[in-house]
Amino acid sequence: MRTSQEKLNPSFKNQIIKTLAQTLADLKDLDEVETFLKDFFTESEYEAFSKRLAISYWLKKGRSYANIKQNLKVSSATVASVQSMMESKGFQLALKKIEAEEWANVWSEKIKKFIK
Repeated sequence: MRTSQEKLNPSFKNQIIKTLAQTLADLKDLDEVETFLKDFFTESEYEAFSKRLAISYWLKKGRSYANIKQNLKVSSATVASVQSMMESKGFQLALKKIEAEEWANVWSEKIKKFIK
């Protein structure tokens, strides 16, 4: 799908962006979100967005550019670009969600071992 070079009316642009955000917020569970994303994005778009999140996560965990480039098959420029975006609110929010999920999984395993 090609996008037009013409600019949208700012008010209308804001409205359709909010509609997308609301649609995502209304999805019920992981399966619904995955179904939506796979159908909504092209395969390359879906992979690109997923890689951005993975790059930011691995940078936060201290992985090297070389390691990230090799594992995710991205360029140094892509890693640098993501690194420059990592301080934005959206990236910080996503990374906090990932870290909270990791923490919950670690403690869940510890509790399972304790109960046995």
